[in-house]
Amino acid sequence: MANGQWFPQDWPERIRGLADGTLTPVVPKRAATVMLLKDTDRGPAVHMLRRRASMAFAGGAYAYPGGGVDPRDDEQHVRWAGPTRAWWAERLGVDERAAQAIVCAAVRETYEEAGVLLAGPSADSVVGDTTGEDWEADRAAVAAREFSFAEFLDRRGLVLRSDLLGAWTRWITPEFESRRYDTWFFVAALPHGQRTRNASTEADRTVWIHPGEAAASYDKGELTMMPPTIATLRQLASCASAADALAAAPGRDLTPVLAEARLKDGEIVLSWPGHDEFTKHIPTACPTDLSAGGASDGRLDGPTTPREENTA
Repeated sequence: MANGQWFPQDWPERIRGLADGTLTPVVPKRAATVMLLKDTDRGPAVHMLRRRASMAFAGGAYAYPGGGVDPRDDEQHVRWAGPTRAWWAERLGVDERAAQAIVCAAVRETYEEAGVLLAGPSADSVVGDTTGEDWEADRAAVAAREFSFAEFLDRRGLVLRSDLLGAWTRWITPEFESRRYDTWFFVAALPHGQRTRNASTEADRTVWIHPGEAAASYDKGELTMMPPTIATLRQLASCASAADALAAAPGRDLTPVLAEARLKDGEIVLSWPGHDEFTKHIPTACPTDLSAGGASDGRLDGPTTPREENTA
């Protein structure tokens, strides 16, 4: 049965352009996304959101809260708890300023899109309920980029809890894509006393779901996802708890995963190193067919209504 893998329908044409030298790769923007976990009696569940069907890119696909780095967060000093900026710089493979901005982006996007804030008034605390009107006004202002996340933390007198995050993996959008991101994936546990909610304008549904069950729904074509999402779900499925995932994070390889496209025997072969399940063979004479079934909307199989757990 076809799975729920999502591909943009213009990829074959762009892959050909990259192969013949007529397409110049776009420089990827830095980004961060967070796999927010909470423990249940059946193991950890992960918070996911479904992108609105009207979105130009990956409409209807399930993903995690995430987004681009705000360059302003490179510059302003942030009250910081946990591993030092130097430690994060080495872990993420960037300089210290970039490390601060990437970690800020992870915490900011979790707050913007899920209403969960990994920060507190001290180095060993986190804020409680963030659903009040004053909190919402600040969250909306951060989302609108009226001020940077570093400025938000300063205004609130908050300490960023980098120790609540674990860097899990890094994926770079393929060179033939028109929108490219260099994305660091993090894991985090839902802080005690906080609740998730759908605060994103880009999502029409949120769900807590066990990684193994989400992966099984993808395999049956019930949930649509992009390769990094399903790959990380399969990795999380072996974790017995949120703490288990956080403990495993420091030992994980952060070598970037970047798709490769090559011409071979009259086909375009698209592959992601280390992730053989995503390999696709695209006939050069069939510019929009990314699957054996010839789905023209970029999906290998259309999504059906997913079975949700408890909606946040």
